[in-house]
Amino acid sequence: MQVKKAIFPVAGLGTRFLPATKAQPKEMLPVVDKPLIQYAVEEAYAAGVREMIFVTGRHKRPIEDHFDMTFELEVALEQAGKRELLDVVRSVKPDDMECIYVRQAQALGLGHAVLCGQRLVGNEPFAVLLADDLMVGEPPVMAQMVQQFSEWRTSILAVQEVPAEHTRRYGIVAGTPVNDRLVDVSRIVEKPAPEQAPSRLGVAGRYILTPGVFHEIATQPRGVGGEIQLTDGIAALLRREKVFAYRYAGKRYDCGSKEGFLEANVELALQHPTIGPGFRQFLGTLSS
Repeated sequence: MQVKKAIFPVAGLGTRFLPATKAQPKEMLPVVDKPLIQYAVEEAYAAGVREMIFVTGRHKRPIEDHFDMTFELEVALEQAGKRELLDVVRSVKPDDMECIYVRQAQALGLGHAVLCGQRLVGNEPFAVLLADDLMVGEPPVMAQMVQQFSEWRTSILAVQEVPAEHTRRYGIVAGTPVNDRLVDVSRIVEKPAPEQAPSRLGVAGRYILTPGVFHEIATQPRGVGGEIQLTDGIAALLRREKVFAYRYAGKRYDCGSKEGFLEANVELALQHPTIGPGFRQFLGTLSS
């Protein structure tokens, strides 16, 4: 059973990045030379996903434009003999990748955004990737999770240890270790206070879910913040199916925060093959 479809919930307003996000989606903010959403899509593609389902809202047309063909630009680059740049533009959407867009008319939470993709997913396992979380791993984090899914055939949540004072930012899981990377989840709680958190394992923005989760999300009452929470749907799914938490190998940048976004830009710029060395030299002049 392969994971061929992924949902990208991209309908959020990006208020933490105003005024930068007043006229452009936060998912289109660039980290070095690529928008955030492209990192997530490339990660899904590297894991074998070929159908990208974007759950969008108003003002999200630039995302559609980004993954569309730009005929005039391609012709101009071709005529100018700029072969390398032409390859870069064409690599944004490989020929065997399909992009589908569905509107989330109201911002009713992450669970609701996932539910918006139900008809397109059908009765198949699917991935969910939150572009705010830029994940760097080798192999890519979603590819690691797909490998786990092919072995266990059950829902997999990416998790990491978080400081006790940060539990209010995450869905927190607890359960029984299966091995050094996997936990058989028995509880999942959305954004608990530190003293009520069942562990310090926080869910990062990557999921592989079985289609049974749709029914559970749809029948949940509103959760934290009056929203339809994905965490609550997964908690209900636990009563019927196994759910595993996977400690991924790699690093997560919380690009929903300004600090995390800047950290990602600096670290990925340092690793960049062409600008990295010069940028490192520049940073050295700042600290001296």
